[in-house]
Amino acid sequence: MSAHALYVTAAYGITAVVLIGLIGWILLDQRARKRELAELEAAGVRRRSDKAAKS
Repeated sequence: MSAHALYVTAAYGITAVVLIGLIGWILLDQRARKRELAELEAAGVRRRSDKAAKS
């Protein structure tokens, strides 16, 4: 394998790892925010947009 092919393969590999990491981080953060929102709603805290929809 030439040096150029090795460089390109490494660049694609690193990019793939970074993108997979970012996607995983986003999905974990989304799950945490949904959990926090459910806890707030269970505690009786409502969204401001709910008031506008009911009026």
